[in-house]
Amino acid sequence: MGRKARLAAFIEAVWNRGDAAAVPGYLAPAYTIHHDPGDPWEGRTLDPAGFAERLLQSRAPFPDQRFTVLRMAEDEDAVIMTWTWEATHLGDFPGFPATGSTIRMSGATAYGFDSEDRITGHWQIADRLGVFQQLQANRT
Repeated sequence: MGRKARLAAFIEAVWNRGDAAAVPGYLAPAYTIHHDPGDPWEGRTLDPAGFAERLLQSRAPFPDQRFTVLRMAEDEDAVIMTWTWEATHLGDFPGFPATGSTIRMSGATAYGFDSEDRITGHWQIADRLGVFQQLQANRT
């Protein structure tokens, strides 16, 4: 399986379906969040168990979240993915009780890979300000 196909499978299994048990099958033993402003894990290196915990915490307020891959480009050791994200705000998010509203954002992520095609980390830009603005507008 090529890196783009592997990344698409990771996004579907892990982020879209929330399958924490699938995490070790995709990640290297150390996964570094190099750049991801607004992500509480930015700058940290996680093992697969730590990443699975991040996944569960991230999905809790938005359990039906779904990433749609718009485009992928590949170079020697990375796959860059542009995407949109949509989810229903069904659980409390710090400072924002659940509203039941649909929240959307977009972004671009560069995922690193090792020689065994395991994902080693990411560098990401995402419209977290837009998420905050949507949450603010939907407060009851």
